[in-house]
Amino acid sequence: MKKTFISLATLVLASLFSVSAMAKLPALSDEAKAKAAEAAAKTAHGNKVADFQLCKSREKVAAHYYKTAKSSGKQTTPPVATPPCADPGPFVAAPPAAVASAPAAGAKPAAPAAAPAAPAKKS
Repeated sequence: MKKTFISLATLVLASLFSVSAMAKLPALSDEAKAKAAEAAAKTAHGNKVADFQLCKSREKVAAHYYKTAKSSGKQTTPPVATPPCADPGPFVAAPPAAVASAPAAGAKPAAPAAAPAAPAKKS
């Protein structure tokens, strides 16, 4: 009896939480979209910087290995040719795009829409 009650209570709670998880979120504003795009650009740049630092550290370790192997008399194979490390430089934020909803310089404003007619009353 106790196991059945616990299972039923768990099922009810799980269904309540799953319904709340299916709620639709409102659309993002243009400002929020711009912030999200900038955050994505910063993250991508940070990944490029991390890749550059990893590349430089691998080169340093390889150079140390070949130096110590040569001084100790070990025979080494020639290093594998790899592309040079590309420094991404400092992060530069993209300029904000012009607002697409702003009317063009020579464009006429749109005519106001006609008001809808009131429905006829039934007698």
